[in-house]
Amino acid sequence: MEMRRENALMLRKLAVVAAGMFCFGYAMIPLYRHICEITGINILAFGEKEVPGGSTARPNTQVDAARTITVQFDGNSHGLWAFKPLTAQVTVHPGELATVMYEFQNTQPRRMSAQAIPSYAPRNAGPYFNKLECFCFNQYTLEPGEKRQWPVAFVVDPKLPKDVNTITLSYTFFEVGGKMPEAPG
Repeated sequence: MEMRRENALMLRKLAVVAAGMFCFGYAMIPLYRHICEITGINILAFGEKEVPGGSTARPNTQVDAARTITVQFDGNSHGLWAFKPLTAQVTVHPGELATVMYEFQNTQPRRMSAQAIPSYAPRNAGPYFNKLECFCFNQYTLEPGEKRQWPVAFVVDPKLPKDVNTITLSYTFFEVGGKMPEAPG
């Protein structure tokens, strides 16, 4: 009987400790934010409030708003693909993020795999055209008649030479791996 009483007492103590740990963990988030607001250690704790010595919406200082670049898009295919940009051109400020979509369609009666290869005009613009997301990074397989769209997200580097006002981004879509054999029937 004594052992049973000790076990029940230990169980109550452990339940109190577990409840205390839960309450402490639950209270940590507001407690952390409050300490950060008081000390100014973590400015992210301010949320929508005014950050001391600054504003909540800081402008992107990497964007050159005084300059515009026209980016033209072109799509070519080596083989029987329907391949085109959905936007012919955009005007961007250097340093500004932009996204355009390209559309692909396999017009063959068979499954095909292909990859796009980019080129730039003028040629010296290539190193200043930074693609963050691009379908040209991968090979794609499309079923007969399948149509898909993929993005190109890019930033024109503000260090682009001042005499370049227009960049043409051209993609050529090539079949890779040759003809794929028919699936066994």
